[in-house]
Amino acid sequence: MSGPPRDKVLVVDDEPQIRRLLRVALERAGYDVLEAATAREALSRIDIEKPGLVLLDLGLPDRDGLEFLPLIRIRSAAKVLVVSAREATEEKVAALDLGADDFVTKPFDTDELLARVRVALRQRTAAQVGSDARQFEDVVVDIANRVVRRAGKEVHLTPKEWGLLVEIVRHPGRVVTHAQLLRTIWGPAHEHDVEYLRVTVRNLRAKLEADPSAPRLIVNEPGVGYRIVVDRP
Repeated sequence: MSGPPRDKVLVVDDEPQIRRLLRVALERAGYDVLEAATAREALSRIDIEKPGLVLLDLGLPDRDGLEFLPLIRIRSAAKVLVVSAREATEEKVAALDLGADDFVTKPFDTDELLARVRVALRQRTAAQVGSDARQFEDVVVDIANRVVRRAGKEVHLTPKEWGLLVEIVRHPGRVVTHAQLLRTIWGPAHEHDVEYLRVTVRNLRAKLEADPSAPRLIVNEPGVGYRIVVDRP
């Protein structure tokens, strides 16, 4: 008797040793693994194989990954996890703004990368199910009814706190950039007012975290944005 279908993960990297390392780790974790060394090959794989997740290196020989990201978004509903040696904050922000769901810097810890893979695929499944009630540890966010509960007790949030929480909850496990949050919640004129975010996040953590000084639920990527944690390495 065959089991449920396994998630397909496409590894796009021009370095054979990196593809080999990722293939071994992903197959051991129970995924079907596809490989591509170029953007052109990756597009063909995406069109034919329809993977649920793409692990994308930005330094491809035939097209820069930042140019390639929008093409993936047009052609596929797959989640995209960038795995790149580029460390600059502006590169991470650009990738996330162009549609990446997450960003891991090389060299990477395999266990952490697998945790990010699980998060991305679970996010995809949640989006397909379309549930408006999401649970993160002891916090439940019911978007449809505009209710937040922690350990079963309702928590009152201000409109800005609610807006910020909903925005990151709709992208569980993904870094949502400062610019995205500010545009959505405060408007385009406040795109650079990062202090607004810091204050609102601090207030949210005080209401939702067991220890706001050591947050486990709402975490920041310095200089980039915030994510809500749904899994841990």
